[in-house]
Amino acid sequence: MDEERALYIVRAGEAGAIERVLRDYSDKHRATFKFESTDEDKRKKLCEGIFKVLVKDVPTTCQVSCLEVLRILSRDKKILVPVTTKENMQILLRLAKLHESDDSLEKVSEFPVIVESLKCLCNIVFNSQMAQQLSLELNLAAKLCNLLRKCKDRKFINDIKCFDLRLLFLLSLLHTDIRSQLRYELQGLPLLTQILESAFSIKWTDEYESAIDHNGPPLSPQETDCAIEALKALFNVTVDSWKVHKESDSHQFRVMAAVLRHCLLIVGPTEEKTEELHSNAVNLLSNVPVSCLDVLICPLTHGETAQEAATLDELPGDKTTEKDTVLKSNAMVYNGMNMEAIHVLLTFMEKRIDKGSSYREGLTPVLSLLTECSRAHRNIRKFLKDQVLPPLRDVTNRPEVGSTVRNKLVRLMTHVDLGVKQIAAEFLFVLCKERVDSLLKYTGYGNAAGLLAARGLLAGGRGDNWYSEDEDTDTEEYKNAKPNINLITGHLEEPMPNPIDEMTEEQKEYEAMKLVNMLDKLSRRADVKDQPHDGG
Repeated sequence: MDEERALYIVRAGEAGAIERVLRDYSDKHRATFKFESTDEDKRKKLCEGIFKVLVKDVPTTCQVSCLEVLRILSRDKKILVPVTTKENMQILLRLAKLHESDDSLEKVSEFPVIVESLKCLCNIVFNSQMAQQLSLELNLAAKLCNLLRKCKDRKFINDIKCFDLRLLFLLSLLHTDIRSQLRYELQGLPLLTQILESAFSIKWTDEYESAIDHNGPPLSPQETDCAIEALKALFNVTVDSWKVHKESDSHQFRVMAAVLRHCLLIVGPTEEKTEELHSNAVNLLSNVPVSCLDVLICPLTHGETAQEAATLDELPGDKTTEKDTVLKSNAMVYNGMNMEAIHVLLTFMEKRIDKGSSYREGLTPVLSLLTECSRAHRNIRKFLKDQVLPPLRDVTNRPEVGSTVRNKLVRLMTHVDLGVKQIAAEFLFVLCKERVDSLLKYTGYGNAAGLLAARGLLAGGRGDNWYSEDEDTDTEEYKNAKPNINLITGHLEEPMPNPIDEMTEEQKEYEAMKLVNMLDKLSRRADVKDQPHDGG
């Protein structure tokens, strides 16, 4: 009934009446995602009628009402086939300022029309294969990049950037050819990186270092959404970028990694948005060549070094016996390097473990990232080893029992999901410099057996990668307990009582004779087997 009334007014009414009836329809069906099949034909005709209105010279408010209803109707895949034509796509491109002209974005009154047009395009491209093919024919990716360049430094049009980026993400997700076009022809990597810089308001203090204001306000919801969409689009653009072939590529990836470091050190408007932001940053960092990830850590500035010295002066006793890690004014410092970003990744990983579900999607990306960083960068590995596998002191409990990061990771080594347990074991193995004896010390043979069997290291040894030699870090407590540690379980066991101690002399003599008789029987059986048999 709603469709019939709306269709009648759209066909015969004037702009004001059309705007009113479509606004009512939009308000009523704003949360509708499933439609009755009986009204399918009416919805198709309503879509066609709306496109005919959009080509007319109607007020902006009427255009917005038309596009809002079109966005709602485009949620239904069944009605898109007859309305997804090249002509209709071009109408939406023109309204979204994606046509060939060089119009600037000066008319604020047009912004709602641009945003609603982009929303419609997102739905139509996602739900219609015909629209996806037309997107290639109309070179939609290039038009979206051009619109981004018009608004990349304009903070008051975040909604336009957000849905432009979302459409770019969808196109690059659905078409591998567009990923290549974005990467090389359209220079999508520097463009999208600049969008992130703008969203985070980054101020560079060095080539790959940005100023971090720990007391600054969180990102606004609009800036956060825009950054998340840019991160997702960048992920698609860089999904095959495992190797750096040119110096310019290396530089661009380092800039992007520095922007992602900044991303990890800021927060969104809510805890959930912050986690979503950091999750997409982790996914994108997984695409960065590992040689470029050294920018995640940076040397301390002169002021920070002075603060560290002051902090060390306040430590009691002999400073040389303290850990190299100092937590101060929100900065995690190790060996003269700022490790804040790595610490955020470690905290993020632990939160994902604590969730207890969706490990493959939520946990393996950050574990893989930390593993590769540790394998390639010595300072990162040593810092993570200090945080995850500190020198052992109390070995009375099994390695998998407890609430430390080490305990949680050891528990994952026997997880039912093969991929999860493999990457958890690999991470700990790399932290141990791929030395079997060191891994067994922290995990026990039972927990590590799967990894060692897969690597052919059940008899001991070390992996294929080379690591620097560090000094022995065993504590006196561990050295004293080591002779009594069960290598299978990895924890200290009390010596078992000797059953002979409680026997009388008669019982001891009886058990001795019993043993002699058993040995005699075994000897006789062996002699019988050794005698030649007559084959006849």
